[in-house]
Amino acid sequence: MRHLALFPLLALLVQCRSVPDETGSSTHSPSGSSELIQIINVSAYDPKERQREGRGFSQNDVSALAANGARGLIARAGKGGNLDTKCADFLAATDRAGMLPGVYYRVQKHVSAVSQADQFVDRSLALAKSRSWRAPSLLLVGDYDGDLPVSSILAFMDRVEKRTGVVPVTYLENSTELKQRTSSADAQTKARLRRAPYWVALYSHTSGAGAVYPAPGTPENLVKQYDVWPSWTMWQYGGVAWENRRSIPKVYSHGRYQNSTYFGDIDRPTERNVFRGSQADLLAFWQKHGIRLQ
Repeated sequence: MRHLALFPLLALLVQCRSVPDETGSSTHSPSGSSELIQIINVSAYDPKERQREGRGFSQNDVSALAANGARGLIARAGKGGNLDTKCADFLAATDRAGMLPGVYYRVQKHVSAVSQADQFVDRSLALAKSRSWRAPSLLLVGDYDGDLPVSSILAFMDRVEKRTGVVPVTYLENSTELKQRTSSADAQTKARLRRAPYWVALYSHTSGAGAVYPAPGTPENLVKQYDVWPSWTMWQYGGVAWENRRSIPKVYSHGRYQNSTYFGDIDRPTERNVFRGSQADLLAFWQKHGIRLQ
């Protein structure tokens, strides 16, 4: 932790109540997603098209995201064997803006999980060496397609950890098939999966209803349906769909979680997340599950 002081600590408006989790450490109970630490994720499809008056951003300048309260940005490094073209530019801009940088890889079934992990690690290590960073670490995330077998998720996790010493964060969508596979896994498999913090994706309280599971309604209930993790660590509450030749923001806003369609005064849709914890928790999380940059 000796490099934390080198990275600027940004002002936060976080109102959380500390509660012990099942391991005895401190987590935080949110009273609304707008009160939690905001993180943006991007891919080569970003930035989306301008839709209203406000501030824009590009892969070379994300200062508007930082000005609106984003504390981190996680860029897609690759997907199914192909690398994203804007990742390095987004991360350099993130570091210049004083935000924490991260990378994720979309793991798909048609390519070996190990070969995808190798591509991800190669890219992440190259990025780590590409500049003199202000940030302390580069967060690593596995984004797993909903039709993947659990064995592929574990193969990706294990390969990344073997090569970097880092257990990548797990991002899962609201997938019936994957819920069935994780909930029916044996205790040893669940324990291996739990080593990676859970980044949950839920954009509506009505999404995910089907013949097997009802709509989870809340991120807490989605955690229960996967039946692996005691709680979520990050929540993607804002997604973007492509409909009728236009980017459509899909943002969770229900009950105690009230969110606007757009992020602050940004003029276009963004994929948005919250971190469940304090600024100190965020920095510790980023270092534990990231490659050191300093």
